[in-house]
Amino acid sequence: MAKKQKKAKPERIPTKRQLSKWQREKKIRRIVIIAAVVFLAGILSYVGYGYYNGYKNDPMRELVIQVNGVPFSMEYFVKTLDTSTQGMNSTVIYQYGNYLANMVADSIIDAELLRQGAKEDLDIEVTAEEISTELEERDLPNDRVYQDMIRAVLLETKVREHFGASLNDTMEQARVQVMVVESEKVADEIMTRVESGTNFTALVDEFSCNSSVEGDLGWLPEELMPNALIANAAFNLTPGETIHRIYDGTASKEVGYWLIEVTDKRDDEIKARAMLLGSEAEAERVEAELTAGGNFSSLAAEYSQHESKAEGGELDWFKQGDMGSNAFDQVAFNITLNEVSEPVKDTSVKTTGGYWLVMVTDSGERELEEGIREDLIDKRYNDWRQEWTEKSTIETHLEADKISWAVNKVLEAR
Repeated sequence: MAKKQKKAKPERIPTKRQLSKWQREKKIRRIVIIAAVVFLAGILSYVGYGYYNGYKNDPMRELVIQVNGVPFSMEYFVKTLDTSTQGMNSTVIYQYGNYLANMVADSIIDAELLRQGAKEDLDIEVTAEEISTELEERDLPNDRVYQDMIRAVLLETKVREHFGASLNDTMEQARVQVMVVESEKVADEIMTRVESGTNFTALVDEFSCNSSVEGDLGWLPEELMPNALIANAAFNLTPGETIHRIYDGTASKEVGYWLIEVTDKRDDEIKARAMLLGSEAEAERVEAELTAGGNFSSLAAEYSQHESKAEGGELDWFKQGDMGSNAFDQVAFNITLNEVSEPVKDTSVKTTGGYWLVMVTDSGERELEEGIREDLIDKRYNDWRQEWTEKSTIETHLEADKISWAVNKVLEAR
């Protein structure tokens, strides 16, 4: 006999009153949850802001140097400054703090440029093991500042070895004798005297205007010649006793000639205008133009190599010593008002434009002497460093107040 199925209980339908109550409770729960989330977010934001603000306002965490995007904080800078001045007493650090701080900043930049350039340009690196070994041998702390210092030392050695490895044992070289003279007139006089038998180098002391490049330079490869003009003469002219005269508008000379006119005097001061010319011959030519009625200011603006040329040579009032030239003062404080002086020779100034006198005595393939090899390595290394630096982006934020702060931090720890 089949069992009777129980009847399903009818589903209870909530009343409007019950629905309204449930909806209110659901709404309240939602409000409570939202409020809790907002409150929690507020607490986290406040804590986070406080932490960030404290981080941001901590001077030690401030960015002071950036090299191609690599940052260095004030803390790193202070530690490097402290490390670099170990052994110095506080008085020296206080007195020369600004100089020392700028020197340390430059060393940080140079070390980072070397690290980046060696890796990216030459595929040369120093391993952590090499650094650790060097630190142990030197008995130095194994922290970041010392690690970076040692890395720079080891990297420079490796990069120099890289450039040295590219040199051959022999190289085309030339032996030259050179000097810079102030004018064509002087150059012609020297050439005449050499052709009549006077020794070239015997005339250097009398006529050369550039003490850094003069006399017998010895055997040099083209790369080490003082400039392209001399190199061109050295490797394209037949060796012999013939002197070659080459004009160089950029040649630096340790001589100049003043034309001075004093326009007023009072007590121990004078008011004057002056122009500085590159040679006696040029000074005499300009002097002749003035005598013929030429305008001093216009000629100074055209020919003078002194900074006053923009003002037509006007110097305003000054005392003895203000110009930094005894030769200038001896004339300026003793000439008649409103009369232009004779050309005044001054070897305490520098001017540009002159003639190279070059004598090639021999040339050919020669073995590289050790000193020349080292000079070539230095040049190639320095040229590479300069090229890498020029295409790098370097930012420094070490204003005077920050440098003082850093120096004081170092002094506090002493």
